[in-house]
Amino acid sequence: MPIYEYECTKCGKITEAMQKFSDPPLTECEHCHGQLRKLISMSTFHLKGTGWYVTDYARKRQSSSQYSNNKDKNTSKKTDSSSNSGN
Repeated sequence: MPIYEYECTKCGKITEAMQKFSDPPLTECEHCHGQLRKLISMSTFHLKGTGWYVTDYARKRQSSSQYSNNKDKNTSKKTDSSSNSGN
C-alpha cells in the first residue's frame, strides 16, 4: 500500500497516510480541522543495475565457428605485419 503525504493549508502540518489506490484522499487535518492538500513527494523506488540503456542489452552471440574464424584472421594479420616490419 502506498504512503501519501498531506499538508494542512491552515496549520502547515504534514501528515502521512497509508492508503489504497481506491481510497478517497484525506480532506481534514486531524490537529486543527483545516483543509488538507495532497503532496507529491520523492519516490523510494530506485532503478539500479544494468539493463536500462541500449548499450546494456545482451548482444547477439557469434557462433563458435564465426568466432574462431575472426580470431584466426586477427592473429594472421598480426604475424604478417610483424614479419613485414623486419624487411
